[in-house]
Amino acid sequence: MTTSVVIGTGFIGPVHVEALRRIGVNVRGVLSLTQEKTQEAAQAMALEVAYDSFQAVLDDPQVDVIHITTPNKTHMEMSKGALLAGKHVVCEKPLGMNAQETAELVALSKSRPNQIAAVNYNKRFYPLVQQAHDMVASGELGEIRGVRGGYLQDWLMYDTDWNWRLVPEEGGTTRAIGDIGTHWMDLIGFITGLKITEVFADLETFIPVRRKPTQAVATFVGKETAAPTEFEPVDIQTEDWGAVLFHYENGARGSMVVSQVTGGRKNYCHFEIVGSKASVAWDVENPNEMWIGHRDQPNGILIKDPSLMTANARKYNSYPGGHTEGFDDSFKQLYAAIYGYLQAGDFSQPKPFATFEDGHDEVVLCDKIVESHQTRSWVSV
Repeated sequence: MTTSVVIGTGFIGPVHVEALRRIGVNVRGVLSLTQEKTQEAAQAMALEVAYDSFQAVLDDPQVDVIHITTPNKTHMEMSKGALLAGKHVVCEKPLGMNAQETAELVALSKSRPNQIAAVNYNKRFYPLVQQAHDMVASGELGEIRGVRGGYLQDWLMYDTDWNWRLVPEEGGTTRAIGDIGTHWMDLIGFITGLKITEVFADLETFIPVRRKPTQAVATFVGKETAAPTEFEPVDIQTEDWGAVLFHYENGARGSMVVSQVTGGRKNYCHFEIVGSKASVAWDVENPNEMWIGHRDQPNGILIKDPSLMTANARKYNSYPGGHTEGFDDSFKQLYAAIYGYLQAGDFSQPKPFATFEDGHDEVVLCDKIVESHQTRSWVSV
């Protein structure tokens, strides 16, 4: 049986653990920032081992796959260490703090072709996203002319909202783009198969000074509890908002807006893809419906139903029509694809999940978007 370990116990680490268990993967243990947190997480999730260091994870011969869900600044060194130790790696996005780091990881992963080097872009694995991908590939939409959409949230809307992602040394020089914009860009690239060739960006920090609570508050949980009474002011260098125009390799145009300060939008990742024959639109807050637009016949709504979907998309449905599948299911389907590929053992086959190369591409785009904003110009990718 394949055995995994999850590094990181914040919001997303337990999501990995739950999804892995749902597909029958043995999660041996966990590692957090402190030994106390590690012990608490291992007990809460009924895991066998509470590791005392990352080296202890690397040295454990029973561990096959390491899932990295720690802050961005640790992704490069942990991924590198895991690969060098002979472990398979599933890393949260972004893969690194900059393109130099991710390029090094790509080179290392290529030198170890029989090891999984995956990036956790789970949004590819919603059933109707797979359906949209198949519709584009089959020519049902015609030539892709344009895409629009974005990713909107409100969890950093107030100046008292705080998270490590606000700090460039922890999360990188770009925040809204790097944290959620990368999800959108990867999603569109996966569906359309198109590469971005140029970007033009406008970024804005609407809250230049935030009040950091003197007591740590967990991501997304702080707003559910009593607010801390003591704060310290901190200057903010990363963006709350970003608007980006894209040129794609086939001449298509695109536009994306990302925001972490849009009231009422909790996790609104959405897109509309415009083809010469038809269009499709979808959003992650209503993941079981996809709008299909036509010029000369009535528009339609495709409800997630494996009996109405392509053979490929049908594989990513666990339940029949009318039985919703959402956020946690997308992780389950992603890991089913990764671990199924690992079990098959033929690493020459195309990988059905995002690789370190895909993760590198997204970090390059982030760097180019920041450059475009700073130079106020179109920047080639």
